[in-house]
Amino acid sequence: MKKLGLIVNPVAGVGGRVGLKGSDGFDVLRAALERGATREAPRRARLALERLARRCDDVDVVTWPGEMGEDEARAAGLEPRVLGSLDGRRSYVLCELERSGERPVIGCDDFVLTTPADTERAARDLAAAGVDLILFAGGDGTARNICHAVGDRVPVIGVPAGVKIHSAVYATTPAAAGDVAALYLQGHAGARLRESEVMDIDEEAFRENRVSAHLYGYMTVPYARGLTQSAKAGGVAGEERALNDIATEVIAGMQPGALYVLGPGTTTRAVMERLGLAKTLLGVDAVRDGELAGADLTESELLALVEAAPAAYIVVTVIGGQGHVLGRGNQQISPAVIRAAGPDHLIVIATQTKLLSLEGRPLLVDTGDPSLDEQLSGYARVITALGERTMYRVGA
Repeated sequence: MKKLGLIVNPVAGVGGRVGLKGSDGFDVLRAALERGATREAPRRARLALERLARRCDDVDVVTWPGEMGEDEARAAGLEPRVLGSLDGRRSYVLCELERSGERPVIGCDDFVLTTPADTERAARDLAAAGVDLILFAGGDGTARNICHAVGDRVPVIGVPAGVKIHSAVYATTPAAAGDVAALYLQGHAGARLRESEVMDIDEEAFRENRVSAHLYGYMTVPYARGLTQSAKAGGVAGEERALNDIATEVIAGMQPGALYVLGPGTTTRAVMERLGLAKTLLGVDAVRDGELAGADLTESELLALVEAAPAAYIVVTVIGGQGHVLGRGNQQISPAVIRAAGPDHLIVIATQTKLLSLEGRPLLVDTGDPSLDEQLSGYARVITALGERTMYRVGA
């Protein structure tokens, strides 16, 4: 029987919907809780495990206690073998968050504060237990920790659950992670091993609208075309005119009184610059009638603006090399926000160069709501130039 190692970083991604652009560090966790953040990683891990369990019923799951894997495995109907210990960690978090004496943080007793050291210990324990594959849920920081602990000695596949997903060790969605894991554990030829990049960025620089990405190493990953993502590709020099044309086209189509939500990225920044407005490069802004309606907005702030508007549109761009338009770095644009605006009010913009970088792979949506992802799948009319739209396939 094949052995699957499971690691969940329970606090990965908590800063996404509340606009914190990351989840690294104790202060960020506190701020996220104060803004009403909820955990995404455990739920996403469970989705992957449920998919795996349906496809592969003869797997021995080895994991760490509680929210680091045990809870998610049991919720998916699996009976894991549990290693390690997190005794007393919950009360520790509660004490630390309230130690300043300012005021209690609502919901903090629901969080287990795991550390990079916990992730690394778990990875080493799983490797020592002889697992055939490590399935982990987290973000780029989690991938970096596992890479530091086990390198390329054990194949891994990531369940995308963090705010930052620049690395190529992740599946495109939680369900895809379950599929890839099942294919590999069953010895399917469609999941062959390859070396994939582990990338991470400086979160402090990220919050200041500066992207500083570094290559930290490589891990061995089961690659299945369409299920495993590529590393994020950077921009290409000489695209300024194309961006300007796209911005002109978007602005020409703006309706009086309507709210326009603009996701992160240099392509959406071109729209704001054409309006004479400053763009939060790595955040979500909103405009109405050529004026700024809100900057660096959280999910709740976006929802309030969208629900109050007579009409609302969401403008997003494509992550070069990966193809994601929702669910990567723009978690503030949540399923609730998309439904309030209307799924048919999603406007996708991208240069032809970005689309070509996908090499025929579809655009991807990973909102965290499978039914909405399915609704958004099909084909999208992507604004690629002045007066030009390209019909492009969208998958979940």
